[in-house]
Amino acid sequence: MKALTYHGSKDVRVETVPDPRIVDPDDILLRVTATAICGSDLHIYRGKIPMMEHGDILGHEFMGIVEETGSAVTRVKKGDRVVIPFTISCGECFYCNRKLFAACETTNTGRGAIVNKKDTRPGAALFGYSHLYGGIPGGQAEFVRVPKGNVGPLVIPDSGLSDKQVLFLSDILPTGYMAAINAAIGKGSTVAIFGAGPVGLMAAASARLLGAERIFMVDHHQYRLDFAQQTYGIEPINFDHADDPANLIIDRMDGRGVDASIDAVGFEAKGSVVETALTAVKMEGSSGASVRQAIAATRRGGSVSLPGVYAGWVHGFLLGDVFEKGLSIKGGQTHAQNYMPQLLEHIANGELHPEAIITHTMPLADAARGYEIFEKKQEDCRKVVLTNG
Repeated sequence: MKALTYHGSKDVRVETVPDPRIVDPDDILLRVTATAICGSDLHIYRGKIPMMEHGDILGHEFMGIVEETGSAVTRVKKGDRVVIPFTISCGECFYCNRKLFAACETTNTGRGAIVNKKDTRPGAALFGYSHLYGGIPGGQAEFVRVPKGNVGPLVIPDSGLSDKQVLFLSDILPTGYMAAINAAIGKGSTVAIFGAGPVGLMAAASARLLGAERIFMVDHHQYRLDFAQQTYGIEPINFDHADDPANLIIDRMDGRGVDASIDAVGFEAKGSVVETALTAVKMEGSSGASVRQAIAATRRGGSVSLPGVYAGWVHGFLLGDVFEKGLSIKGGQTHAQNYMPQLLEHIANGELHPEAIITHTMPLADAARGYEIFEKKQEDCRKVVLTNG
């Protein structure tokens, strides 16, 4: 089969690799019909994620048709059209029983990314996301083996919904929605979203769904801010032109700040020259610029939500400000299985339109070019979807 494989920083290739096969009784074999390039895939593309190996198959946002099932699979059958969550969860462990599927403690044979780990078991395995997370081949391919076939796959009813409408149930839509839930957004809430990439846009859509009254969005790509303003009614702030977005937000909120902030940027946030140098030599894990702005923009007693990827230590994390302002902070990998069914209902009812963010659709054979376009923000790229056949 053909699949997109990793060979180093900014070196990904569509190559012929062995076909996957059923290994465990609860596996399914999926023929991929659509897959997407995620913003977090760009961390891998830029060489920022450790424990990647040459030939690793990328991709954790995908869907398709069930081609074969293991003997223990009861939830899906051959011919079902399904979306696959990006985390691989057993459905039976301590965490899965608490609906914390991304914390599943049985599926990841890798180390995980906790620095001060002690004897803690790693969280769930992820598709196509390094040997820290199990080294599981991803879905930017023609076929993929899907473990735990009774827990992850969501069957899409024959209701006329296109792949593009439901594909993002695999990751970015539940990630944006959980970010809004973690931010305690409700009717009348005010929120600042840092980052207008795919997750930030899904967070804005989710915030509107939950009843947010005002949404500020901070980014430095004007075309993304313009889209978010037109589509979700956000108040745009371009940090190339505003020296201190957090202070601007505070001023617009009567000197208090917003009820909640969402950091949808993560560890590759653009920082100062010194912060960039520190992260380059690995003295810091991140500039911390985005999370500092999120903390600063949030009113006393408010919430800060962190859907953006972080690992290790963060430069200038102002824990004292969190304490002084009485802020609540929640983050982490998304428990996608927990949200996928209800979000599918919102899509079917016309209340969410995640496909609106797609700008580029291309065949899997052109995946390397898709990564380049997305990474360089060429052609006003917001989201790339890859298709088979």
